[in-house]
Amino acid sequence: MPDYVLEQAAIADGHTTIAGVDEVGRGPWAGPVVAGAAILDIGLLPDELLKALDDSKKLKPTRRFEIYEWMKAEAGILLGIGMASVEEVDEINILQASLRAMRRAVENLPNAPSYVLVDGNKPPKLDCPVQCVVKGDAKSLSIAAASIAAKVTRDAIMEDLDQAFPGYGWNTNSGYGTKAHQDGLKRLGVTKHHRRSFKPVKAALEASPDIESP
Repeated sequence: MPDYVLEQAAIADGHTTIAGVDEVGRGPWAGPVVAGAAILDIGLLPDELLKALDDSKKLKPTRRFEIYEWMKAEAGILLGIGMASVEEVDEINILQASLRAMRRAVENLPNAPSYVLVDGNKPPKLDCPVQCVVKGDAKSLSIAAASIAAKVTRDAIMEDLDQAFPGYGWNTNSGYGTKAHQDGLKRLGVTKHHRRSFKPVKAALEASPDIESP
């Protein structure tokens, strides 16, 4: 379970405002990359919420949503969301788009952090020190909170896109390359929300270039 040890170490080094950052959506064939940033004041947060924070992948969708709404209602948590579009993914590659989304999430926090804990091993370019933490969403409460915010936000985006572009299963697969998504590409073609730099999407365009959806 995540804890506050990394944040406390940064505070001991003189940093006053610690943010956790995580992104979701690097693997899907469609939709934006979304990052979350979170600053926690654990002295203002109920123990029940701190115990509920975890790696978003370990939480059921309904529970993730409940915790996200809970976080938004707490004065002891500041949240920021950043995104990189499908066009950016195709233009600068998925890694750089993910780092860009992370930077935007930090920039969208109500207060600027003095230190940032980032999930993974690649740091975004920020105006403050950054510490990369592999599997950070399972180690840091701040990163766990950020991962929940990012995941809930992106899932909601993909559910909305599924309403506009049914047939790909985005409301359940979030744009990942499931069988339903593969079947949708074969039947319906490529939409403007697909990542054309990804090999399966590129192959679908090459196989049937004239069935591209609007």
